[in-house]
Amino acid sequence: MLAPCNGNPNCSIEITTEVSRIDLDRVHRWLQRKSYWAGEMPRDVFDRAVLGSLCFAALKGGATVGFARVISDRATFAYVSDVFVDQERRGMGIGKRMLAAIVAHPQLQDLRLWLLATADAHGLYARHGFTQLATPRRYMERRDAEVYKRMAEAQVPGPNAA
Repeated sequence: MLAPCNGNPNCSIEITTEVSRIDLDRVHRWLQRKSYWAGEMPRDVFDRAVLGSLCFAALKGGATVGFARVISDRATFAYVSDVFVDQERRGMGIGKRMLAAIVAHPQLQDLRLWLLATADAHGLYARHGFTQLATPRRYMERRDAEVYKRMAEAQVPGPNAA
């Protein structure tokens, strides 16, 4: 899937949903080391998340330079997660192109509700129709900030562990 250029000089950026073309090692490193939300997400957790999502990547010359995933039933609801653009490529419209591809994707049309969480990209998402929660009192969360730490502590070293 090639997102439209709209006069953008970065038109060589391709947006794909083909997971086999995404450098998942690179994306996992980004999320684990450079995102404020993923913490120390273990690789096996990331791999399960990818399998349960519709993933989008921005590619430049075949290299993964951006990533996002959408968790959805593809009928009524979608949650946009793990949106990340390589730090060296930020400010070039890559995030905008990924979001445009996400909201235009044929499997994500006519949904009743889209959600996401962000600490610092409200402007990006507002351009694509996202607003503050209309009824925040209706929403609840169950958060476990220590889950990855407990998972790491519970892991038993393999026979080749040093």
